[in-house]
Amino acid sequence: MTAQLPATAASGNEPWMAQQMARLAGRRGHAWLLAGPSGLGQYELALGLASAWLCDHAGPQGACGTCPSCHAISVRTHADLRVLMPETALLALGWPLGEKAQQEIDARDRKPSREIRVEALRETIEFCQRSSARGQGKVVLVYPAERMNTVSANALLKTLEEPAGDVRFLLASEAAHLLAPTVRSRCQLHTMDWPGPEMALAWLRQQGLSDHDASVLLRASGGRPQEAMRYAREGRGAALWQGLPAAVSRGDLAAFKDWTSPQLLDALYKLSHDMVLRACGAPPRFFLPGELPAPASLRALSDWSRELTRAMRSAEHPFQIGLMQEALLGQARQALSRRDASPGSATGPAAHAARPAAPVS
Repeated sequence: MTAQLPATAASGNEPWMAQQMARLAGRRGHAWLLAGPSGLGQYELALGLASAWLCDHAGPQGACGTCPSCHAISVRTHADLRVLMPETALLALGWPLGEKAQQEIDARDRKPSREIRVEALRETIEFCQRSSARGQGKVVLVYPAERMNTVSANALLKTLEEPAGDVRFLLASEAAHLLAPTVRSRCQLHTMDWPGPEMALAWLRQQGLSDHDASVLLRASGGRPQEAMRYAREGRGAALWQGLPAAVSRGDLAAFKDWTSPQLLDALYKLSHDMVLRACGAPPRFFLPGELPAPASLRALSDWSRELTRAMRSAEHPFQIGLMQEALLGQARQALSRRDASPGSATGPAAHAARPAAPVS
């Protein structure tokens, strides 16, 4: 599924994040890989660790938050912290671009890159070879690390193998399986903690969500509370999520008029996932059973899931959003309208495979 950038920095009161910070802040090692699915706070934990390692008065719980080093990180000007991200992520999270990259984008010579560019990697290697400006060592934060292409990953590899004495690396990834094995093998792995339902719901209520909204959005996010809060901030509330299967079945484009293509693909993928689970006799994960449409053909649902997987590979391309959404909802309605008939019926799965799809009105 398409990785999502965090909507905001962590608030600092997430108990599962504090527990991980306490475990990792004092650990040794020149390269760490923070891995897990999106919505668990990889970026926030990486930034918190970088702050702790560079802090003038770090304690067992991490950075002090008040020293000159912490202030420099908060205003994105720390001389000993290098943040290596796609240009789109740098802009979204408030980090400055390199001078040359900023000039090219300002001059409209090109658009911000969605991958970690090899030019930025080379600048990072030069950063690693310089002395620490404040005497606390240097840190390179790479996020999302899976956005390095093959050339960028190979450029980083030698520095990971033979790092300068005072530089440490933090690779944060939401799809660590996409990283080159040679990169993974040179990092110590930390698998992100997945908070239990009670802890997650309690934290969501502390953020101002009602019991009902917290429960629905936590289920919608697959149990990831930061992802649930992102849904709430983006206006995708509980009522909208509960009514989503019916809106998809109707082909109601108006229900998704403010959604981006990645958001719609994510929701459709979860709907197809739950429909397949129910067709196989398993309970759904993201929706309640009563929110789902009538059972559909397992073959049609499987074909639909494969189409969604293919569509996700180009979800961030600048297609005409309205046309893409119309096509996606057309596929969804077609899959959800298919029914498995009794064995030997002329409308069974075999007949569907031999017959062209019926047009969607």
